[in-house]
Amino acid sequence: MARGLNHVMMAGTLVQEPEMRYTPGGLAILELNLAGNDHVIGDDGKERELAWYHRATVFGNQAEMLADQLHAGDPVFVEGRLDYRSWESQEGQKRSALDVVATRVEGLTFGPRRGETTVSDARGQQRLRDALNEVSIIGNLTRDAELRYTPSGAAVTRFSVAVNERYRDRKGEDQERTHYVDVNVWRELAEGCADLAKGAPVYAVGRLVNDSWTDRDGNRRFTTRIEGSRVEFLTRGPGGGGSGTRRGPSPTPDSGGDARGAQANEGGRLDIDDEFPPEEDLPF
Repeated sequence: MARGLNHVMMAGTLVQEPEMRYTPGGLAILELNLAGNDHVIGDDGKERELAWYHRATVFGNQAEMLADQLHAGDPVFVEGRLDYRSWESQEGQKRSALDVVATRVEGLTFGPRRGETTVSDARGQQRLRDALNEVSIIGNLTRDAELRYTPSGAAVTRFSVAVNERYRDRKGEDQERTHYVDVNVWRELAEGCADLAKGAPVYAVGRLVNDSWTDRDGNRRFTTRIEGSRVEFLTRGPGGGGSGTRRGPSPTPDSGGDARGAQANEGGRLDIDDEFPPEEDLPF
């Protein structure tokens, strides 16, 4: 299995006051709600702005130090990792979530931006323009990649990556856990990744997005995934280098115009109809 890489970098504005709480054991937990606009280039060569909203969690002493320093509207830089968790609902159904755990948080100035530095959303919250939203992972596919086409003809390939994390617990013992990350790639990149098979090691770079859809029971559901802009095919042997490189234009899943396709809303989520629902059950 490929040695894991799990890295997140974001720069955005805080849309709410940071939320502090403590676990029963006294561990401080600070939640930061960030927002920003990404600039992407579509197949037509035109630039679009796509909004994103994400929550990053800070733990321990750093959380307590930041609690009184950061406020709604402040621009911040966050570095951290994706954290996968799963649980069973009261109805006995398996649920999962992908969170951002921050290991570094820095306050920012708005920098050398031209024009307006932020844009206001429908709730009056300020999103940072020219924001940063980048995720890099290395792991192995948990199932064969799946290529489909939207009704408007855009290719989209989905695959899930198992990212290993090794760490040392409080007792000094080596531990390992796995984070499961879904990745979407579009158009030429999608067709280039269509033959990826279960177990293949890959390096993927993209932006973090929140998807929403309605399940068969009419319930609104949410998931977090990567919209990939670059995928490298890795070799299994040490020192072999990459076995291939696939790169595509910045993903703009809101292009296409068909009402049944994927449409981006202001909240940065993609509404996907039942014709193309995301897999909910993990493939293992």
